Amino acid sequence: MFKEFKEFAMKGSVLDLAVGVVLGGAFGKIVTSFVSDILMPPIGLLLGKVDFSNLYVNLSGVTYASLAEAKKAGAATLNIGLFINAIIDFTIIAFSVFLVVKALNSTKKKAEAVAPATKPCPFCLSAIPAAATKCAHCTSQV
Repeated sequence: MFKEFKEFAMKGSVLDLAVGVVLGGAFGKIVTSFVSDILMPPIGLLLGKVDFSNLYVNLSGVTYASLAEAKKAGAATLNIGLFINAIIDFTIIAFSVFLVVKALNSTKKKAEAVAPATKPCPFCLSAIPAAATKCAHCTSQV
């Protein structure tokens, strides 16, 4: 059973998946940092010095100065700013994955577009080399 598991785990597709998950997690952290630390501060500044990570709707009825203060008090909140950041994170990651898949598919299509090496003989339907002028099986001119 251990031998079968080892063979399964060492297959290229499983290793590729594991590497993809690790790199995807790291890429997600980079995108999250990009959105919250680089992209959103200038956008918030342009919109009147709004800190998106601190945008929330307080459902408890008590007034709090910040989201951190409301969370510390255990108040129920709708964290709109964090949700907006998550949507932007998802959009950037989804678009990046789309570009990678599109690039991989275009290289796959180019590999599939290679002309076939054989063609069927019109008389005996045997497979013959594409450049052949005479069938090796029935000796007909093609």
